Amino acid sequence: MTIATRFATALGAETSRVPGPPELLPVRLARACVATLGVDGAGLSVVDAAGTRIPLGSSTAHAACAERLQFTVGAGPCWEAQETRQPVFALLADLRRRWMPFADLLTAQTPFRAVVALPLREDLAGAGALDLYFTDDARVPDLDVFAAMAVGELVTAALGEAAVWSDWPAGQGPDWMHGPDARRRAAVMRAAGRTAMALETDPATALDLLRAAAYAGGRSVEDVAEDLEQGRLDVGQLAPGRRS
Repeated sequence: MTIATRFATALGAETSRVPGPPELLPVRLARACVATLGVDGAGLSVVDAAGTRIPLGSSTAHAACAERLQFTVGAGPCWEAQETRQPVFALLADLRRRWMPFADLLTAQTPFRAVVALPLREDLAGAGALDLYFTDDARVPDLDVFAAMAVGELVTAALGEAAVWSDWPAGQGPDWMHGPDARRRAAVMRAAGRTAMALETDPATALDLLRAAAYAGGRSVEDVAEDLEQGRLDVGQLAPGRRS
């Protein structure tokens, strides 16, 4: 059975398990990646024209958490794969050596101990990446890299086909760019904008303040943004020297 056939079979099975709106297509694709490649988790993301990293969908809650943690620290294997357009292989020792803050959060909050990040062909929405997660880093050498790259091409093709057949306004992107994970990331950017206004700073600095608060609490930046939106956290507490 070819990789394309195996992936199509897995995607068909996941479509039956995860029916629903078009914005959940990346979730189905991520789960099909796991089934086809035999990894423990997978996640899809893209960097849009504005430079914002948008999570599209993940195979499990832990995989979604791993993506949020990379965004929280602002660095990690997926970021490097998207910037360099080269595959990144990171065992636990590599994660600790190169991205210690991310490694600390990843090992504390997920069962994953290794990441393989593969760049996806830049297509409709920007520079994409496929993250593959492993609970045992000794299994990384067993990954068929050629099969993984082929699956990445199939994922890109599926997203492209879905975009062609969907009716989406210019500037907003296809439906699969607006799933639950992407909406949470949009809330972070809104919170950064409000924080910038309140503290009279720029949005990039405000986002760094949100990230610092999240990392200090061992949380994701999405959690901090949600606290701000719900009034559980006062924006003044994010000012330098005010965090407890």
